[in-house]
Amino acid sequence: MNTEVQTGEPAPVMMADGRPIRVLLAKPTHDCHDRGVRLVARKFRDAGFEVIFANFLMADEVVTTAVEEDVQVIGVSSSSGGHMAVFEDLIAGLRDNDLDDVLLLGGGVIPVDDEKELKDWGVKAIFGPGTTAEDAIVMIHQQFM
Repeated sequence: MNTEVQTGEPAPVMMADGRPIRVLLAKPTHDCHDRGVRLVARKFRDAGFEVIFANFLMADEVVTTAVEEDVQVIGVSSSSGGHMAVFEDLIAGLRDNDLDDVLLLGGGVIPVDDEKELKDWGVKAIFGPGTTAEDAIVMIHQQFM
């Protein structure tokens, strides 16, 4: 007889070194269009990632949170412009804190021309309208497992 209790929580996704994959999802500045990133946070949690969600932070606060939470992935959602300056400051802060190995992702409404430039800066991928959380989940798995 199976007496195991099901808690409803997904099993954590572990990296090769045995640590859980920790993802910081951030909605920077005062971009209040957060429905999409909140859905992504839930999908990531359901996929077994440890998710930290931060709303309305400046880029330096995102970096501080990344350091404090020891994350492997940062996802930044932008839907109202201003994302280039946010990513520029974020990338500089990550470099200043020796966090060049953190996987940086973008999402939301980001023009194609900006997407190309962001990738040149080191953003691994942009997940815009029409993509799914599952697309990002697969990318993260490929990166860390």
